[in-house]
Amino acid sequence: MKIDFQETTKDLAVRIDIHSKFGARDIDAWMLDLIKLQPGDVILDVGCGSGKQCFSYLNYLKGNAVITGGDVSHDLLDQAIEKNKIRKSSIDFQYLDFNKSFKYESGHFDFVSCCFAIYYAEAFSFTIDEMFRITKPGGRLFTTGPMPQNKQLFYDVIREATQKEIPLMPGSSRYSTELLSTIKSLYAKVELHIFENPLHFDSVEPFIAYTRASMSEDRKLWGSFFQTKGDFEKIMCQITDVAEKRLKNDGSLTMTKVVGGILATK
Repeated sequence: MKIDFQETTKDLAVRIDIHSKFGARDIDAWMLDLIKLQPGDVILDVGCGSGKQCFSYLNYLKGNAVITGGDVSHDLLDQAIEKNKIRKSSIDFQYLDFNKSFKYESGHFDFVSCCFAIYYAEAFSFTIDEMFRITKPGGRLFTTGPMPQNKQLFYDVIREATQKEIPLMPGSSRYSTELLSTIKSLYAKVELHIFENPLHFDSVEPFIAYTRASMSEDRKLWGSFFQTKGDFEKIMCQITDVAEKRLKNDGSLTMTKVVGGILATK
């Protein structure tokens, strides 16, 4: 399944900031408690972006780990490398396209993760095979992605404002079905854990900022919504009107992030 999509740096930063400011729970704390990394682990984070998970792992293990982060975005990798220099960390950031064969030796890693990225893989069977291959016997894979119930308010407001059907989203449509079944076919033990994080907005502005960052014009996932140059701003105005009405009626806007965490043991 070819998905013509690549995360933009600015939009990703906006959504991460909104999660941090308005979320009721800390997904990083949930992840670390769930995966229970061990001192001395050899770790690969696939789709590492600007290094958020890698730095979280390093802090949790107090530097006692060998961590590699890989991503297809040179822009995000440059940010990760710069942060690495500033923090004087020992993380190795490298270019990695998970749609191509990994350059790492078989059975090399204790722990492989891919957070909020794996569902953009062209072929799950190929990508998961590669992750399985480079993991040691008894080693683990951990992935995160949106469940079908994820951020319903977001989709409800867009649907009401536009009177259009929401395009098929690679995450919520593939993660808990096609991806989960692929992992189960390979790994000896597979667990699906659920994380829910309500984001409470007392004003419409942060909700609109989140929506804009998820629907910006360069996002081909939403291409069917925008037929002419002015469509994007027109639709954003319609979404703002609906969000304001809901805020007035309900007193707040609550968008709940529903994330699945797949923890698999080889």
